[in-house]
Amino acid sequence: MTNPLLQVENLAVQFKTDDGTIRAVDGVSFSLQPGETLGIVGESGSGKSVTSLALMGLIPQPPGKVLSGRALFEGTDLLQLSQRQLSKIRGNKIAMIFQDPMTALNPFLTVMEQVSEVTELHLGHTASQARRHAIEMLERVGIPDAARRCNDYPHQFSGGQRQRVMIAMALSCRPKILIADEPTTALDVTIQAQILDLMSDLQRETGTAIILITHDLGVVAGTCHRVNVMYAGRFVEEAPVDTLFANPRHPYTVGLLHSIPRLDVARQPLTPIPGQPPDLADLPSGCAFGPRCVNRIERCSQEVPLLTPQAGGGCAACFNPVDSLTSGAIAMQGMQSLERLDSSGGSHGQ
Repeated sequence: MTNPLLQVENLAVQFKTDDGTIRAVDGVSFSLQPGETLGIVGESGSGKSVTSLALMGLIPQPPGKVLSGRALFEGTDLLQLSQRQLSKIRGNKIAMIFQDPMTALNPFLTVMEQVSEVTELHLGHTASQARRHAIEMLERVGIPDAARRCNDYPHQFSGGQRQRVMIAMALSCRPKILIADEPTTALDVTIQAQILDLMSDLQRETGTAIILITHDLGVVAGTCHRVNVMYAGRFVEEAPVDTLFANPRHPYTVGLLHSIPRLDVARQPLTPIPGQPPDLADLPSGCAFGPRCVNRIERCSQEVPLLTPQAGGGCAACFNPVDSLTSGAIAMQGMQSLERLDSSGGSHGQ
């Protein structure tokens, strides 16, 4: 295995709120290899987006604060750089696609102005060079009649087209890392599949490594090489994607797979994970998932479990992991559901 392109160690981020101090990310570590797609999956509020914002130096301070950690990119710790130093990396070597392109794009500037600005800043393009490059990128991401549409404003594009514009901006400088934060949120399943296929095609062309942040297991199964499952600011399981879906060990991961709707069984009720995600300002003692876990034992309320290697590959932060036979049966049901969603034209939907 080659040296990691990105190595994150013990990242912790907190926010001061009226309800108390929230530890949004609590000791997260992971690596990203050149050319791979790493999925970070979990419920809303689990800390996925905060992790990515911390890497990009976009945590608002205050109320946020990066408490600890390192994020080594090409030998440089991103967390120790000034905003001026980070501005030379953002959009250039590391780019990001945000959840909502309508709020990420400037409504007062044309698409041409926004796409060309990236290469003028980072590649030193003249105005004419930047324009030609912008039109080329918009054509590559599938914007029809790009030479004319580039003079339109974001509100004149559909949701899927705006997301394509964001991808064009993000890939204009051929970044080494692309962080995609819920890139298919609010898009219908057909457009979701097109956007994800586009990202995969461009990744093959450019060799860009991707961090894909999502809550959608269908997206993870179809696009990622490895996956980290996040809960209450911590990673609770990590494994190659095939291993995770074939043999999930953490009860939370199993719960996520078990809650996928089955299209092969009429009126099959969903099996939701009981309870609610914890209040990050008032976490339970021990394992944060403990109050919702059907596998909990006494130790779970007394100690915080750490990621531990599991039989069959991968790691799980659990004192009483689901046995291979049970998890395999549940995973098989989940994969069958994902395959049927795929055959119905919605492999990248929910």
